[in-house]
Amino acid sequence: MKFHLLSAALCTAVGLGFAHPALSAETAQDFVNKAAEGGIFEVESSKIVQGKAKDQDANDFAQKMITDHGPANAKLQSIAGEQKLQVPAETDAKHKSDLEALKSSNGSADQSYVKMQQEAHADAVKLFQDYAADGDNADLKAFAQQTLPTLKMHKEMIEKIASGKTDNMATTSTAPAATGTDQNASAPVPGANSFTEAQAKSRIQDAGFANVSGLTKDDQGIWRGTAEKDGKQVAVALDFKGNVVAGAQ
Repeated sequence: MKFHLLSAALCTAVGLGFAHPALSAETAQDFVNKAAEGGIFEVESSKIVQGKAKDQDANDFAQKMITDHGPANAKLQSIAGEQKLQVPAETDAKHKSDLEALKSSNGSADQSYVKMQQEAHADAVKLFQDYAADGDNADLKAFAQQTLPTLKMHKEMIEKIASGKTDNMATTSTAPAATGTDQNASAPVPGANSFTEAQAKSRIQDAGFANVSGLTKDDQGIWRGTAEKDGKQVAVALDFKGNVVAGAQ
C-alpha cells in the first residue's frame, strides 16, 4: 500500500507546514528541551508502528528512526549533562497525545504515523538548522550541525513515503533513502557526517559487503575502511548521504 490516496485535507496540511509555527530555540536549555522531546517522540512513535504498518516503506522508516534517533538522543543527553543542562525524560503533552492516538488506532495507523513524522521532521530540521547557525552554546551548536544532514535525509524520506514516490527507496530497513547506496559513484560526497562507526559498518554491510574493518572518519566527514565483496578485498567509503562507494580513495 502506498500513500497515493492521502486526503486533500492532509495534503493541504503538509503544504502549509500543518498550520503551526516551526520550532525555534532561544537558549541552550530551550534547544535541549525541544530536541529531546522531539527525539523521544520520533523513537516512541516508531516503536508503536514498527512491524505493524501495512506499508513496507513505513515499516522501514520506523526502524530507521529507532536506529538513528536512539544514538542521537543519547549523544544529546551526554552533551547536555556536560553543560549542566536538564534533559526531559519524556516527550511533551502534544506528542504524548499523538502517541496515545497511535496506540488506540483501529486498523492501520500508517497515515497517522506518516503525518506525525512529517510534522516532527519539519520542526526538527527548522530547530536544528536555526541553532546550528545561531546557537548560544558551542558544543550544542556543533551537535546541531552534525545531526542536521541526517534529519534532512529523514525529512526527505518521509515526504517521499507520503507522496507515494519512494520507488523502493531503500533496499534494507537501515539504508538512507535520500540517495541510497551507490557503489558505482566515482567518489563519496564530503559533508558533516552524523553516522557512528557502528552505523557506518551496518550500512556498508547492508550494501553487500562482508568483513568490514578499519573504519575511520576523515576530515571530510567520510567513513573509510576495507571490506570483502565477491571474495575480493576492496576499499569502501560511506558519505554523509549514506552512499556506499567501493574502491574509493
